[in-house]
Amino acid sequence: MWDTLLLAFALMLVIEGLLPFLLPSVWRETFRKLIEAGDSQIRFIGLTSMLAGLLLLYFVN
Repeated sequence: MWDTLLLAFALMLVIEGLLPFLLPSVWRETFRKLIEAGDSQIRFIGLTSMLAGLLLLYFVN
């Protein structure tokens, strides 16, 4: 189980590193907009992201 968890964490780091590596200006602008967003908007984005991940996990398994 630990191997799978570490593999998933490593893959997450690779995927999250793609945007700043390939398009740094887009990444910077995205964070600029995120800083200006309210707490409720950021929570909604986080909730949507978690639900999408859970849905993907459900369909993969």
